Amino acid sequence: MAVYEYTAKDETGSKFSGTYNDINSVAMLREELTKTGFTLVKARRGKDPARKRERIKRSEVVTFTYRFAEMHSAGLSIIKCLETLEQQTENQAFKDIIGDIRQNIETGSSLEKAFGEYRNIFSDFVLGMLEAGESGGKLATALEMSAAYLEKQIDLRRKVISAFTYPVVVGITCLTVVCILVIFVVPVFSKMYTQLHVPLPTPTKVLIALSSLVRNGWWAILIAGVTAVIISRRLSKNPHIRTRWDAFKLNMPLFAKLNRMVVVSHFTRTFAMLTSVGVSLIKALDVASRVAHNTEVTKIAKGLQEAIGVGNPVASSLKNYDIFPPIITQLAASGEQVGMLPEMLNKGVDLLDKDIDRMIHALLVKLEPALTVIMGAIVGFILISVYLPMYDYMGHLR
Repeated sequence: MAVYEYTAKDETGSKFSGTYNDINSVAMLREELTKTGFTLVKARRGKDPARKRERIKRSEVVTFTYRFAEMHSAGLSIIKCLETLEQQTENQAFKDIIGDIRQNIETGSSLEKAFGEYRNIFSDFVLGMLEAGESGGKLATALEMSAAYLEKQIDLRRKVISAFTYPVVVGITCLTVVCILVIFVVPVFSKMYTQLHVPLPTPTKVLIALSSLVRNGWWAILIAGVTAVIISRRLSKNPHIRTRWDAFKLNMPLFAKLNRMVVVSHFTRTFAMLTSVGVSLIKALDVASRVAHNTEVTKIAKGLQEAIGVGNPVASSLKNYDIFPPIITQLAASGEQVGMLPEMLNKGVDLLDKDIDRMIHALLVKLEPALTVIMGAIVGFILISVYLPMYDYMGHLR
């Protein structure tokens, strides 16, 4: 049984909203309302607070989109496709979402509006592709392109994560070793030096003070850490702070070029695919700016909309912004000349993604030895600070 939120009207045509519990489908809800003299206008599956929601993975969305495209291109109706996908989906949370989308479409909702209620799952790009595919009669093509796009984004994200796995592991290992030494090893030597009345050098005093702080004030460190996380999350929602952070990411030392290339890849591929299915240049730029998730890119997109809106070519408009590499602007110019702008932009992004792979590996070549040296320096400082008083003490005995 499920929970449904609905809008109905009475015999006079007055509309009202409500919630109906313990019912299996919209058809049963319509039947129940008819018995009481009401007519169902709209219904959607509500949230069941008693049910633990499962996490919906991006890979599940990709699989759903591919299967939707295949079934629709084979001649199945949208409703039949969604019914089949709902039955095949194992993730209960995703199953409920598909069912809700299907029911909204059955009650007269458009495809883009029905999926739009789950924008956080399907993204602005997919919604734009659905709208263009539905209005242009190319839904199967739009779905297949959407799935391919999502798959490329997942692959790029996976490459970035896997590339930086080693630095993260090294960092965690270093932190673990330092914590063990500071919490368990340093106090033993500190007690021994106190009993022997050994004079302590400055590095050892600093290390003992740090050990005491961690062991006795761990609760304060924990509270400070939690507070810092809460404050950072709230600050990230502040538009002014978000704007400054987005600008910093595009200009930060070492990673600026990589961040720029990743943002441009997302923005350009989204723009190219949307225009390839008939979305206007202005709207495609708007959607692409939201997909890029960077306020600096949003400003650039608005500038591009103004330039293209008054008749300037796409390529010359892109050249006004240094964030776009020459390969993108040159292929955009070639594409406009032969009427193949989306195709040429996609080729440019493919080349850009290869450059991103090479840059990630080049960064790792620099990061790995640097992290090893830093880890060795930290552990070495601790060991020297621990054993230095002992050497001094042995020297005095001689």
